[in-house]
Amino acid sequence: MSEKTEPAGPSSLVAASDTEAPLSRPPALAALRAWPVRRWVTAAVSAVGVGLLVGLPTDLIPNPVFGRTIPPTTWSYPVLAVTAVLSGLLIATYVRGPLPPVERDAASTRGMIGGAVSFFAVGCPVCNKLVLLALGTTGAVRWFEPIQPVLAVASILLLGYALRERLRAESSCRIV
Repeated sequence: MSEKTEPAGPSSLVAASDTEAPLSRPPALAALRAWPVRRWVTAAVSAVGVGLLVGLPTDLIPNPVFGRTIPPTTWSYPVLAVTAVLSGLLIATYVRGPLPPVERDAASTRGMIGGAVSFFAVGCPVCNKLVLLALGTTGAVRWFEPIQPVLAVASILLLGYALRERLRAESSCRIV
């Protein structure tokens, strides 16, 4: 008697996947899922704080103290929101958890640089005193304003990298 085998089809794939172990979550997401409420509260409060800290002096959040000569670009508002959220999450990684604290590393420095760069990315090019001193008014409009979107992307990438590295360090095994 010859045995007849059926070709592997979708039904055999489903059956095989039912017996295998489920895919594990990336370490960064697993670390986020394990956060206590205290860290989430810190992340939310920090995100609001960073949003105000960057949004008020750059006049993305209208206020009577600061003003802009050049109106904000449409991409400045999403960059501010993403910066605030990533910074809030990054700050929350420094809240002591049940495990020993993660020491300061290169990711921490990149996160701080990313936050500072985002301030320059969303700010008014001719309202920033450092840019005006370095480039003058014409240079700020001609040279600095066109690179602001690049600064925005760089700041988001730096913040995202720093957050990922901090979260991965939380969920990794330490050699003692």
